[in-house]
Amino acid sequence: MADTFHPLDPLVADEFTKAAAILGSAHGVGPGWRFASIELAEPSKAEIAAFDADGSAPDRRAHVVCFERAENKTYKALVSLTSESVVSWDHIPGEQANFTVDEWVECDEALRNHPDVIAALAERGITDMSMVFMDTWTYGDVVMPEKYKNRRIGWSDTWVKAADGANPYAGPVNGFHCVIDVNTMELLEIEDTFRVDKPEIMGEYVPRHVPERIRNASTREPLKPLDITQSDGPSFTIEGNKLEWQNWSLRVGFNYREGMTLHAVKYNDNGNVRSIANRLSFAEMMVPYRDHCDDHYRRTAFDIGEWGIGFMTTSLELGCDCLGEIRYLDAVLHNSKGEPYTIKNAICIHEEDAAVLWKHVDHHAGAETRRMRRLTVSFHVTVANYEYLTYWRFYQDGNIECEVRATGIMVVSHFPEGGSHPHGTLVDNRTYAPYHQHFLVARMDLDVDGTDNTVYQTETEIEPMGPDNPYGLSLRQKNTPLRTEEEGKQDFNWQTQRAWKVVNDNTKNGIGTSPAYKLVPGAAIPAMFDPQSPVLARCKAIEHTVWVTPNSPDERWPAGEFVNQSKVDHGLPEWTAANRSIENTDVVVWYVFGIHHITRPEDWPIMPVDTVNFWLKPVGFFDRNPSIDVAPSPPKACHADAGDHDHHH
Repeated sequence: MADTFHPLDPLVADEFTKAAAILGSAHGVGPGWRFASIELAEPSKAEIAAFDADGSAPDRRAHVVCFERAENKTYKALVSLTSESVVSWDHIPGEQANFTVDEWVECDEALRNHPDVIAALAERGITDMSMVFMDTWTYGDVVMPEKYKNRRIGWSDTWVKAADGANPYAGPVNGFHCVIDVNTMELLEIEDTFRVDKPEIMGEYVPRHVPERIRNASTREPLKPLDITQSDGPSFTIEGNKLEWQNWSLRVGFNYREGMTLHAVKYNDNGNVRSIANRLSFAEMMVPYRDHCDDHYRRTAFDIGEWGIGFMTTSLELGCDCLGEIRYLDAVLHNSKGEPYTIKNAICIHEEDAAVLWKHVDHHAGAETRRMRRLTVSFHVTVANYEYLTYWRFYQDGNIECEVRATGIMVVSHFPEGGSHPHGTLVDNRTYAPYHQHFLVARMDLDVDGTDNTVYQTETEIEPMGPDNPYGLSLRQKNTPLRTEEEGKQDFNWQTQRAWKVVNDNTKNGIGTSPAYKLVPGAAIPAMFDPQSPVLARCKAIEHTVWVTPNSPDERWPAGEFVNQSKVDHGLPEWTAANRSIENTDVVVWYVFGIHHITRPEDWPIMPVDTVNFWLKPVGFFDRNPSIDVAPSPPKACHADAGDHDHHH
């Protein structure tokens, strides 16, 4: 392996091939089977520490989930790539592996070529099957008929494009869904429940398909170029998967399920390299559509657990997705035969100017100003109609920001003349977009100055008015240590400006207090489910804003490992039932945030990004402003003397 090899590096192409071959020879995994997932079994913290100390590489291992189609049996394996052997091989009864991209593509193909589907669509006047797109979703388990219980099931939406290259999502075939056995690709039934006359709408966004009258009505002047140049190249360095910039260092990982992962996040504090986070990722994404009508009631996508946002990651191109002196990392994944493929430019790394970092104008001495530069590490995923763009940003003052943007195309339905649409917004003629929510669960294994940390709930209290506080003016801060998993179930509270500090009580900073990083909540949204809801039962993780658990290598998936066709959440609610101690130990903080999407006409036909974020901020981690040593910008960069030709007096 290359000199830059590290045990946390994601699997490479040969390793996927090897993992598949090992199971092929040991257990006959081949034709008739599918590989749902192959990913690096990440070494323990102790193994990483040993490697960093003396270069002793741990056994290279892979977790594999595969299933035998004819028998509908799911298996989970751990294989050693180092010794080319199977460490464990278990049948997982009653569970369904994640859906694969291959199945999604094959379902579309199978359904569009099925004589019953062709006949049923012809009855609705749809005859050009090349314009039809069958978008298969997982079925969930909430409403699954008894007769399908032992099958691997999908259900399809049907969409029709107006022309080649036009937007399929502008042509819903409402009241028409196919139920398909994804193992056998057998059409089980066509649900043809209602019909709506197609209204005249404008659902196109690709310039050549947008009607001329709309194109010609635009009064927008084109923009002049905005060139971002870094004449001496970027200020960061990347060796293998290790990234270094402005005292920061971290490793970038990638897998089928979480997509991009960040590891070993450290800060060089004047020669002392200090740990902040061991691992940061998104562990689940649940998107319930809040509309119980025929077209939408099964729409509760688990984009991470049922599909995998690694598989949905798209290639980024210079000047469009990221601007500036870009460096890219490729990602390697596998298809359902276990064959590797590469997503070129899957991860974008670049610096951005971000206005002012700090400034003061002194009455006598004049101005001291520093510009803010940030390092952005990002990846984009396309989940059928929606796009999610994720940015982790590192700042010179020790802040870490996580931002998510949602864009793409909303699911819409037509309704009859005079009909109502109580669970969605009118976005076009007789067309509504259902309300829905996007819940994301960030899994953050923070190691603030070491592995043993305690999470504190931190709140601002109004001090009662009285002799000690005669004007009712004083506020005080209340910090409450969370000692058990039950106490670690936390909810957002705007009234008290509640936040959560991950504190290392075993050490002190230069001013005698304990170093910490604070989770500053942003975009926390309530679950808004009836406690009895069978949909909520599948993802009880969304019931709290924050969960804190002791770090366990097996506890990775907040709604359970096998979410596809799940009935209950086998993740956070089950683990935390033990009410383990979370005090002064290796903790994981789970943060639930997202987008409460009350749809708008402005989101149609393509949605401008909806942006949400949260922050991790140092609190007493440094003794003073760590960015006080940032150099001022050279005078020529400030355009102070740009001349008068631009100014009209």
